[in-house]
Amino acid sequence: MFTGIVEELGELTGVEALPDAARLTIRGKVVADGARHGESIAVNGVCLTVVDATEDAFTADVMKETLDRSSLGALTPGTLVNLERAVRADQRLGGHIVQGHVDGTGTIIAREPAEHWEVVRVSLPQGLARYVVEKGSIAVDGVSLTVVDVRDGEFSVSLIPTTLELTTLGFKRPGDPVNLEVDVIAKYVEKLVGAHAEGQA
Repeated sequence: MFTGIVEELGELTGVEALPDAARLTIRGKVVADGARHGESIAVNGVCLTVVDATEDAFTADVMKETLDRSSLGALTPGTLVNLERAVRADQRLGGHIVQGHVDGTGTIIAREPAEHWEVVRVSLPQGLARYVVEKGSIAVDGVSLTVVDVRDGEFSVSLIPTTLELTTLGFKRPGDPVNLEVDVIAKYVEKLVGAHAEGQA
């Protein structure tokens, strides 16, 4: 589990094509330090399992399902990525519960700079719209954010200077894809309410 608080900007340094998969090598001194085989690291919001690690880099295999459902398949060497290690039980939950299981991708529609923050509008796949609510939580490329508003097929978030400086959202441009993970609690509530309405609970 993750919290959506990005620890560092890493760099994709290598992509190896595998049958129905890819092996990524990512440089990130903070998250790679002490990383061991089998541990989880979120890359742009996608939970990946460490295959191997050095002092400043790690490798992870990405299956076809993940490549198809997220934006990882379009990454090329030199691309910067958001990195976060799995949260420990004794840590503060600074963002919200993020599983690293991407629900779909959106596209940056527009950026609206203000004096101390920036409003970013993102397209919202139709199947995910029911889980996104004003003032609710959403993970965008692994960054825990509060939804400002929701319109037909899109939503907006406000980015503070720290987020603009320390994550990929600071330099994403209109037309760029982003990974989206909606609040998992909303999905469980929907399932339970639906089962109750059908007399299954």
